[in-house]
Amino acid sequence: MPLAPIFKRAYWSLVVGGALYFAFLSSLLNGWVQRQALYAHKVQTKWWQDPNKPEQFGFLKNQVRPFNINTSDGIVLYSWHILPIALYTRNEQPLLYEPAGLSNNVADTLAFKLLSTDPESRLVINFHGNAGTVAQGWRTDTYRALSSSASDKIHVLTVDYRGFGYSTGSPTEKGVIADGITLVDWAMNVAGIPPERIILFGQSLGTAVAAAVAEHFIIESQTEFAGIVLVASFSDIPTLMTTYAVGGIIPILSPLRPYPTLQKFFANHIQETWKSVARVENLVRRSRNLDLRLIHARNDFDIPWTHSTTMFHAAANGTTEHGMSNKQIDSAKTVEELGEGAFVWRWKAGNTRGEGLKRIKLEVVQHGGHNRLPTYSIAAKAVMNIFDI
Repeated sequence: MPLAPIFKRAYWSLVVGGALYFAFLSSLLNGWVQRQALYAHKVQTKWWQDPNKPEQFGFLKNQVRPFNINTSDGIVLYSWHILPIALYTRNEQPLLYEPAGLSNNVADTLAFKLLSTDPESRLVINFHGNAGTVAQGWRTDTYRALSSSASDKIHVLTVDYRGFGYSTGSPTEKGVIADGITLVDWAMNVAGIPPERIILFGQSLGTAVAAAVAEHFIIESQTEFAGIVLVASFSDIPTLMTTYAVGGIIPILSPLRPYPTLQKFFANHIQETWKSVARVENLVRRSRNLDLRLIHARNDFDIPWTHSTTMFHAAANGTTEHGMSNKQIDSAKTVEELGEGAFVWRWKAGNTRGEGLKRIKLEVVQHGGHNRLPTYSIAAKAVMNIFDI
């Protein structure tokens, strides 16, 4: 019996849609295509909004100093140093007389001197998510929010990873981690800010960068920072891709859930894995003192908030000698219910009497989505609490 025309159209629509979906998945087996999709570094607005003119994004003239940093492998990284508003206001006149735009010698600028010579200055090193530039979307509001808890002390330093914005090169996991290490090296060794006055702050992909950079420094030199703040973190890319939907709408591997073998096949062929959950556990285990804050919104439709609970369990497990199950951790953690699904989990190990102290805090809030959450007061409060301001 022939199908009615409407059923024929539906049938062929499904066939064509399925073929296109599998063609898309097959293309993702190519490493170059994977990197383009993961980093989305070509998706940006610098063609009509110039990061070298920060006033376009609501900053005062010369409140932001764009400059370049060179990596050891020859990459030029485009960076921003954002002055806290009260400090800017006190120094407004001399700042206005300086040339605007990209600085060829940032060490000669007043902004650099205000950061490097003040023993009370604090620095938040911000690692942004995928796509765009340092000046795209909610990122500029994030910088203002992060310095708001101490508008005369907290500077913000951020960078476009290789291949993003005006930075040269092309992104890879190894390369982006090297970029983060280069930025932190610059902050400590050029600007002269000791690690106890530095917070590593990451959002989305930037949480993986922050975790990898922190792990590098604890392994290489036992360097411990004032704190680490991870907003909308994920456990690892293969796990994330099984639930991830672009913009919360277009799924990647979740349609394959009824076919776990096929889903696992594609997940296992992801080359840029960003295994943050393992890095965070190793970081905690190797640290003597650590203040780790995890923040996530329940209405994050890009990265489910449960990824941050996975990160919390891994971090808590890193404080133990022989390991604990999630069930054992859940029975021992401190819980504070805030209503409407919001809650706080706390974990503390060690003490201040010579043994070191490791503090882990997860805050899950009802609102904030994926990209806007770092601009909310909860992020500024985390920075303020770590710096004890």
